[in-house]
Amino acid sequence: MKKYLCLLAVCLPLALPAFAQTADEIEMLLETSAVTYAQAARFTLDAANVTAAADSAQEARWFEYAAEQNWLPKNVSANDTARLDGIALLVMRSFNIKGGVMYSLFKNSHYAYRELVHQEIIHGWIDPAMTVSGDTLLYIINKVIEKRDGEL
Repeated sequence: MKKYLCLLAVCLPLALPAFAQTADEIEMLLETSAVTYAQAARFTLDAANVTAAADSAQEARWFEYAAEQNWLPKNVSANDTARLDGIALLVMRSFNIKGGVMYSLFKNSHYAYRELVHQEIIHGWIDPAMTVSGDTLLYIINKVIEKRDGEL
């Protein structure tokens, strides 16, 4: 019985950020070796409870909303492969994470990446230009939610 409780205690927090997505969507994302900005916008905004874009199940609408809010790097399209620094900007802006002086002044992907490294949400990945897999995206979103909920 204790084994099952321990397993539940470990697995439950991993599933919390994905409560709004279906298991099939999560499985599809986990199998994706390189997410697009449309996929990243869909999962990140949904996890951040940004309901303004939720009127459509289409990833393109989530991407458009994130682009309109300047939550994505400039000159990226929905089908472009997402880079780690671009994901950092999307996460910082959609979760409304306060950053340091340089991020507060410029609010660009470079300083968003540096801020998430400083806050130990992104660690072990040293190249901000690397492509982001589905499991990496979910890991980052989970760390943000874990950190946010731990500060309540």
